[in-house]
Amino acid sequence: MERIIVSYEATLEKLGYEIEPADLDNGKFLQAVRAGDLIFTSGQISAWGGSEIKGKVGADVSVEEAYEAARYCALNNLRAIKALTGSLNQVHRIVKVLGMVNTAPGFDNTPAVINGCTDLLREAFGDAGQHSRSAVGMVVPFNWAVEIEMVVQVR
Repeated sequence: MERIIVSYEATLEKLGYEIEPADLDNGKFLQAVRAGDLIFTSGQISAWGGSEIKGKVGADVSVEEAYEAARYCALNNLRAIKALTGSLNQVHRIVKVLGMVNTAPGFDNTPAVINGCTDLLREAFGDAGQHSRSAVGMVVPFNWAVEIEMVVQVR
């Protein structure tokens, strides 16, 4: 039986995203750290391609905008992962996603927001993109709408 190799990078390109490696050292901490076959990313913010999504979800930012913000966060996580692996094709499995939503008082639909990240990972990585997840509301630094960190198993 012939094994078909899927290129996650090619899939992301078809989705319209070119993932360039991130600069891992931001001066105070690293954007991602590898321990054995696991990569732990730092929280990645909702900025991508010159666009930024800031504000409190449920007041300044709609659920639809926040969903897009979570996609931006996922893409930034992938940049950090690529910086450590050289290629996203080295990803074996997305293990865990921690989604942090900058919520307005009374807003509790954080899962709908973090679905933006989950949907992107499943589109790009298929079965390997299915993961465990938390989606919590809190104050996110510098008023970013969403911040997400991941644990990823790599080859």
